[in-house]
Amino acid sequence: MNTKLNYGNEPSQFGILRLPEDVEEGSRLPLVVMFHGGFWRAEYGLDGISPLARDLAQRGCATWNVEYRCVGETGGGWPGTFDDAENAVNFVPELAKKYPIDPARVVILGHSAGGHLALWLASRVTVRAVVAMAGIPDLTRMRQTEKQLGEHHVLDLMGGEPEEFPDRYKEASPVESKPGRTLCLLFHGDRDVDVPVEQSIEYCRRHEALGENAQLHVLPDTDHFDLIDPRSAAWNTVAETVVALTK
Repeated sequence: MNTKLNYGNEPSQFGILRLPEDVEEGSRLPLVVMFHGGFWRAEYGLDGISPLARDLAQRGCATWNVEYRCVGETGGGWPGTFDDAENAVNFVPELAKKYPIDPARVVILGHSAGGHLALWLASRVTVRAVVAMAGIPDLTRMRQTEKQLGEHHVLDLMGGEPEEFPDRYKEASPVESKPGRTLCLLFHGDRDVDVPVEQSIEYCRRHEALGENAQLHVLPDTDHFDLIDPRSAAWNTVAETVVALTK
């Protein structure tokens, strides 16, 4: 069963709730809140990770596959994209009122730009764990990488350069935040040419030094998109980890 539900009034403020088949009467399901990637751009949407949602449902998890305002649509970028991510997670108690969801067993999962949002949420919401696949925790550093490639995804998201908005970049970069007790697991492929693995390495280095629970898993022979291929060994590793976290 999958149902489209709105968590806000704007066209992109919705999610697809998917439940496993044959849910036992009276049971409460763990929930995986999912954020898609696509460098925060409107031409990419949640359909890109729908196969992952189906796979997790087959493994016994409910999934809340979130759409959010992106660059290229009204309200997208800073701060609207961030507000939508937080509001979508804060909508979970409303889902639990109508559907068999256990709000105490919530894991946030994101890929690429969605991994950035997942890590950003770690210091703002209460969940069991956050799992980032090829996430982007340092927007300032990613902007520097972009300049070398002639790209401007971070620039468009943030509305300017780090030198113009240093406070904005600091607030928006998970590497600068303090997730506290939230367990953060980062999966990154060693062959990722879209988001450097150093992004995840530096995030974990900083947060482990603070005594926070951040764990890095560098996956061998894995590129950026292997992580969202439901047939890949990389995705199976992530999925098994997510399911274990919900137990």
